[in-house]
Amino acid sequence: MARRLATMVLCAWLTLHHTETVSGEEGFAPLFDGKTLAGWVNVNCAPDTWTAREGVIYCTGKPIGELRTTRMYQNFICELEWRHLQPKGNAGVFVWADALPAVGQPFHRAIEVQVEDGPNGPEFTSHGDIFPIHGATMKPSNGRAGSRAVPTEHRSKPSPEWNHYRITCTDGAIQLAVNGKVVTRGSECSPRKGYICLESEGSPVEFRNLRLQELPNSPITAEQTASADQGFITLYNGSDLSGWQVHKGLVGHWQPSDWTLKYDGQAEGDPKDLWTQDSFRDFELIVDWRWNGAYEKTTKQPVVLPNGDYEKNPDGSTHEIDVPKADSGIFLRSDAAQVNIWQWPIGSGELWDFRTNTALPPENRAAATPKINADHPVGQWNRFQITMRGEKVSVVLNGKTVISECPVPGVPPEGPIGLQHHGDPLEFANIFVRRLDK
Repeated sequence: MARRLATMVLCAWLTLHHTETVSGEEGFAPLFDGKTLAGWVNVNCAPDTWTAREGVIYCTGKPIGELRTTRMYQNFICELEWRHLQPKGNAGVFVWADALPAVGQPFHRAIEVQVEDGPNGPEFTSHGDIFPIHGATMKPSNGRAGSRAVPTEHRSKPSPEWNHYRITCTDGAIQLAVNGKVVTRGSECSPRKGYICLESEGSPVEFRNLRLQELPNSPITAEQTASADQGFITLYNGSDLSGWQVHKGLVGHWQPSDWTLKYDGQAEGDPKDLWTQDSFRDFELIVDWRWNGAYEKTTKQPVVLPNGDYEKNPDGSTHEIDVPKADSGIFLRSDAAQVNIWQWPIGSGELWDFRTNTALPPENRAAATPKINADHPVGQWNRFQITMRGEKVSVVLNGKTVISECPVPGVPPEGPIGLQHHGDPLEFANIFVRRLDK
């Protein structure tokens, strides 16, 4: 009995000693000060999604989105504790993430470390999986299928107990220790330098004791580095229409739906378009969009030539073809500068008022005409990157430049940004802007 008691005392002392050694491990710095979200950026969530309270980062889980660090990291060890406040909760920690979400997604390109409670399947677990998402790549060391690495044993504790993660990232290799033991590994990751993110995914979760030790870095290529923060801020918070001009006729038609903003094409009153409350001078705008209807109806529309004129038939009439009936656009400072979203053969991105204005010089009309049809098929997400400086507009659609410094004479030097009503349903997401005149 005395020997057993002595053994228990020794084990307790060793446990305490180990805890003190880990908590006092040299080289670590806090990622969370326990009181504020200093050092973190709310990327695409509502103002109350992420809060600091009583020594934890609390997340409501709604809307789906991310909180990310202000700094990028390459080689490091990150430790944290997490717990779900409801059974079967879902969240995650992203490493080596881009600054902004991927096209048509609420999440970034990154390597995700799963933070989940409960569900398991033939190709996944909730015990600490690691997997690449939205364009990232990774080779799993203990995967069951594809690029997903699954843990070698179950060490996570159920809600509402706390779990400890130690995530080690070095030269494109990643390993996860769950509650004191390494159980999941991956290698050959890309990117291998980027931001650390906490994920909101539908259920309340808490994080605490976040800390990080930076390790020596090795040379990497530009392709292995995530895209950096350029100062974009979100115009849509995934929860409501804060920051937009809303009247009764828009309610229920311009409908917040988690990370997407859905429009049914049936707004009432005037205006039917949705405009920002803020005004902008020079800016860069990112907008994801997709047609969300069946679009079985078609309409005849003219074929536009590279110079902005309509193609003619042999008899001199305008050459028209059948296209899906889908039309909308983005307004820049006023409805005079409209970047078209449609299914015409010419493709989206056209500046309608300037291509169709025959009083303008031919070179201006040609500049307002898309150089290439870069649209994805109906039902798939597209991304606009629109730059407006003074009286010139450039449009990149799905990574391809379709409009390059098109003159837009007469457009106000300052004004709001608008999402156009044209009677057709569609969805928007990832609406970000950065001012270029500051």
